[in-house]
Amino acid sequence: MSKINLQTLGFTDKFAAEATLYSNLFAGRVTAQYKEFYRVMTEAGELLAEVSGKLRFNAAALSAFPAVGDFVMLDRTDNTEGQAIIHHVLGRKSAFIRKAAGTANVEQVVASNIDTVFICMSLNSDFNLRRLERYLAIAWSSGALPVVVLTKADLCDDVAAKTAAAESVAIGAEILVTSSLAEDGHSQILPYLRSGSTAAFIGSSGVGKSTLINRLAGTEFSTNGLRNDDKGRHTTTRRELITLTNGALVIDTPGMRELGLETADLSKSFADIDELAQQCRFRDCSHTHEAGCAVQKAITDGILAADRLSSYQKLQKEASYEGLDYKQIEEAKLNSMFKDIGGMKNARRFLHAKDKRRR
Repeated sequence: MSKINLQTLGFTDKFAAEATLYSNLFAGRVTAQYKEFYRVMTEAGELLAEVSGKLRFNAAALSAFPAVGDFVMLDRTDNTEGQAIIHHVLGRKSAFIRKAAGTANVEQVVASNIDTVFICMSLNSDFNLRRLERYLAIAWSSGALPVVVLTKADLCDDVAAKTAAAESVAIGAEILVTSSLAEDGHSQILPYLRSGSTAAFIGSSGVGKSTLINRLAGTEFSTNGLRNDDKGRHTTTRRELITLTNGALVIDTPGMRELGLETADLSKSFADIDELAQQCRFRDCSHTHEAGCAVQKAITDGILAADRLSSYQKLQKEASYEGLDYKQIEEAKLNSMFKDIGGMKNARRFLHAKDKRRR
């Protein structure tokens, strides 16, 4: 049986150099994630593996566990003598990270070691600029190149208008328009998919991520048609890394109902507001009521949409609470409220009095 060249899976010299630090272990790439197990591709083929007790014990956060796209070090390259054990996760060159659904401060790696993040949004009822801004903020901070993919163009009456609206918020990101009905409806994506490169398809449920990957791979994975409410039926239930015939690798992800910010690069995703802010009279301008606010002037002049500023301020506030526990978040919010009358000191007095009343 011929060996698999890990370089075709994106195993660069940098990963190879780090792997040499772990003697008697073998490198592999995580291709799928289950509840307790991982599917890993090694030079001898694919196998099932689980994390070692030491890795589990030392993991300071959920993000320290392997994720789809990670390169890991295992104790074997096949399952002939039992389950393989993952002992180390090699350093990530990029990662799309969100706060895990239903939790306050737990980060979850959606996909790692990716070169391109395709943010998929359909041109039918799923079209939402505020959600797109949120995806872009996380994508820019991932270390990968974000590309916006507008899907289901065949279901939209005014593609040009919605594309222009997306362009107004996707500053610096390429925007591609696709249709599952056209034979070449996915052709614009092909230049981004080079042999050995990895792309992740991210987006809400039913926007057509799996359908796009079907076309690219020439293989039918599990997809369904439209529901009565014009949304696709969500069928991808786990993250999975797939190799295309041209040697490119793509990661399909389940639709995300929640997308909490764990890390966000607002300077890129809101570069227009940052540029306007440089022209404000005051360096600490909050862009609300100050005289000489260039941001508010841009809104008055019709250059900037008011809801885009609201989105920016909401994400900025959310990102500023990153890594804080509940009480610290409460203090930070109150500090903002009391900043003109004593700051954190008054905020803590307020919280202390609140706690006393509860007791």
